[in-house]
Amino acid sequence: MKTHRIGIIMNGVTGRMGTNQHLLRSIDAIIKQGGVKVSPTETIMPDPILVGRNETKLKALIDQTSVEKYTTDLDSVMKDPAYEIYFDAQSTLRRFEAVKQAAAAGKHVYCEKPTAIKTEDAYELYKICRDAGVKNGVVQDKLWLPGLVKFNRLKENGFFGDIMSVRGEFGYWVFEGHTVPPQRPSWNYRKEDGGGMIIDMLCHWRYVIDNLFGKVKSVSTLAATHIPERIDEQGQPYKCTADDSAYSTFELENGVICHFNSSWNVRVRRDDLLTMQVDGTKGSAIVGLRDVWVQHYGNTPRPVWNPDIKQPIDFYEGWSKVPEQETYDNAFKIQWEMFLRHVVLDEPWEYNLLEGAKGVQLAELGLESSEKRAWVDLPELKA
Repeated sequence: MKTHRIGIIMNGVTGRMGTNQHLLRSIDAIIKQGGVKVSPTETIMPDPILVGRNETKLKALIDQTSVEKYTTDLDSVMKDPAYEIYFDAQSTLRRFEAVKQAAAAGKHVYCEKPTAIKTEDAYELYKICRDAGVKNGVVQDKLWLPGLVKFNRLKENGFFGDIMSVRGEFGYWVFEGHTVPPQRPSWNYRKEDGGGMIIDMLCHWRYVIDNLFGKVKSVSTLAATHIPERIDEQGQPYKCTADDSAYSTFELENGVICHFNSSWNVRVRRDDLLTMQVDGTKGSAIVGLRDVWVQHYGNTPRPVWNPDIKQPIDFYEGWSKVPEQETYDNAFKIQWEMFLRHVVLDEPWEYNLLEGAKGVQLAELGLESSEKRAWVDLPELKA
């Protein structure tokens, strides 16, 4: 058996996303399954070292996983040729300098989104990695969620006819901390620390829309900070300076209209924390994170508006749940395996830092749209 051992510097894995999705459910899971099987006689085996500022947290992760190495000295591992990949899950404002350092050291780069706060910085990171000749990628995990995979299968089989519109609802109630503890970190609500719903979620909506529905042409967004004060990790009140909700409409190059509401101040009465209603000329779907419900043209009821009587139609009745036709792995893990194959085997890879810059661009122009209260067109970011 031929084994490609590939060293990975994992920076920022003591945070919620870095620990749960990238370490426990991706890299550690890949190690425990015996690596990424390339063929019956060939595998790719990650060899990670955990990097962070808090040694206590790093030691706890070592105890919890099959990973054996950690360090608080990023510079030393950047110089170590045993590590070919640099992964960054730090807070956004720390990312630029670390990725720049990694590219200069000849490391392949894989990082969380957003890759920066400003488009020019995100695009510069792409150019730095391109010019350094290192492979690079950005996390675009939602593309491999079971619900979105099922939607794509329906689309590939022509279920929708011509897609006309998409209505997305995302979010849930994040407690302020005055009585019930908050379930998200305080920096998310401070603009000066890189927080904000728009910079967080419009980066997601860019790759979801571009890959599933069509290229984004223009954006109209209204940002809001509905809750002005929250409680931080030390129990102290702080002023919320970042937007906690965003109401966005996207016009696509193919004429499809997408509207996404994103909010940390919404109580959920829908099928999942993210749902998208996709309407086409021949059929519609309600797409959740894992499940999809469909209604074809032939099952569509014929309502008649009459508010003076009780509604005779059960509008839920005419929808069918899409069955489980495939095996669905963790979305983050799937993309990690793809990136490892890209680095080791040079397999095709679409999700580079240019795509990350496109997400930052949509977020930045969404903020501009809100400030101007106007539609804003997206200029092309060229490779």
